[in-house]
Amino acid sequence: MPAPAAAPPPSGLSIAHLQNNTAKWWWADPGLRKLTIGIACGFAVTVNNGYDMSLMGGLMANPQFMRDIDHPDANKLGLIVAAISLGMIPSLMFAPAVADRFGRRIAIAIGYVIVIAAVLVQTFAIGGWKMFAGRFVLGFGSSIVFVGSSPYVAEIAHPRNRAETAALINCNFYVGSIISAWVTFGTLNIKSNWSWRLCTLLQLGPPVFVLSLLPFAPDSPRWLVGKDRVDDAHRMLAKYHANGEMNDELVLFELEEIKEAIAAEKAYRAGSQYSAFFKTKGNRHRLFIIVMVGFLSQWVGNGIISYYLVDILKSVGITAPSQQTGYNGGLQIFNLFAAVFGSLMVERVGRRKMWLTSACGMLASYIVITACSAAYTEKGNKGAGYAVMAFLFVYFGFYDIAFTGLSVAYPLEVLTFSLRTKGIAITMLSMSCALFFNMYVNPIALQHLAWKYYFVYIGIIIFAIVVIYFFFPETKGRLLEEVAEIFDGPQAHVSGDRHDDRQDDFLDPDRKGSADEVEDSKV
Repeated sequence: MPAPAAAPPPSGLSIAHLQNNTAKWWWADPGLRKLTIGIACGFAVTVNNGYDMSLMGGLMANPQFMRDIDHPDANKLGLIVAAISLGMIPSLMFAPAVADRFGRRIAIAIGYVIVIAAVLVQTFAIGGWKMFAGRFVLGFGSSIVFVGSSPYVAEIAHPRNRAETAALINCNFYVGSIISAWVTFGTLNIKSNWSWRLCTLLQLGPPVFVLSLLPFAPDSPRWLVGKDRVDDAHRMLAKYHANGEMNDELVLFELEEIKEAIAAEKAYRAGSQYSAFFKTKGNRHRLFIIVMVGFLSQWVGNGIISYYLVDILKSVGITAPSQQTGYNGGLQIFNLFAAVFGSLMVERVGRRKMWLTSACGMLASYIVITACSAAYTEKGNKGAGYAVMAFLFVYFGFYDIAFTGLSVAYPLEVLTFSLRTKGIAITMLSMSCALFFNMYVNPIALQHLAWKYYFVYIGIIIFAIVVIYFFFPETKGRLLEEVAEIFDGPQAHVSGDRHDDRQDDFLDPDRKGSADEVEDSKV
């Protein structure tokens, strides 16, 4: 068995003393405020994904919706819910090629046009199989958007807050969940099928929002350098990371890091094909991590709770639709705060500690949920039923502090530029396969096994803890280009012989310095 994946010594030139023409807080800085347009475009896809996940849970509590999809049995209902994950799989075959060849913004735009068409099909569908078709197309478009948008956010973010920004990508999942949970709650009293049509139609919001802003968002500087548009990348970094100062020390350092890293990848043909994941030990390690992140992010018990919360609440005596949708709305609000808290702590605490804390906490709370569900089902203990409701919050609190943010941010960090869109597609494929299993199998298993089915997820969480402990390295305090050294050794860092120093001070935006200070730090 390999040794635990502890963090290797940090490397790379310290950027703590590099002069940077930005204000202390992003909202007080013109360049960083402009950058939020692009970041908001990247965040929107997870708003849509979160809206959909909470939407299906809410709509299954809506009698009108269940009538309009022909009161499907557990098998058909599982297929309808899982259609979005099935639709993601075929688009992942070509989405990375679109994002790498035409740019992240173009991939986002193409995906959202497909999403808009899918939402209209889903909204005006009557019948279970028509709903299935709409959700399939929705998944197809959403995965194209995700492959373009998540690397885009990580690649345009200022290095001072890149780790937190990347972790916040998936936190917006709960923004969509909150909106959806309360919309489905509020429309329950509409006496027509618009009680659910309106809920699905509102999925047009994020695509329309993003398509109106994309023309004003910048291209990824890493994509620009990859297309030999170095001057354009320089101008982008100067405009958004230094308020137009072309000779800003941080901007020049970033540009040089990106140029050298991409030149090295091209020289070694590191990312021209998916087969690159199998050619080196470092890439095989990356592949194992991104596949595990994809599966584990959906297979640690969260999928059964998110998509089949209504069934779980029914199993502990909560049967009124208003109670079910109200509980769902409160849970999503709690999830958002917990996820944002976890994302803001990733650079302070470190990814590895966050992963392990999250997984161990989920294991403990899931054991309690299983025991209390058994007590309610077997003995009719109402107190045990209320305990289940309480510990669902505890469980998600632990899930959110790491799995919500890091399930996207961590793969983005461990992947090199030329592997990034392909790796995110592999992560998405793993997630989609895991989601399909969850959505299709879970209702059938719950129907036949009830609380006993939870033991499967207890076993998976234990497996997750082992995988994280032995194979997930720490990436704290590194630029995107510097993370490669963890996997590929010192030769991966192509910027020459550099002084070894932590970058923690750089996280403090008050720290600024001159070129003389940089030279002093090398002595």
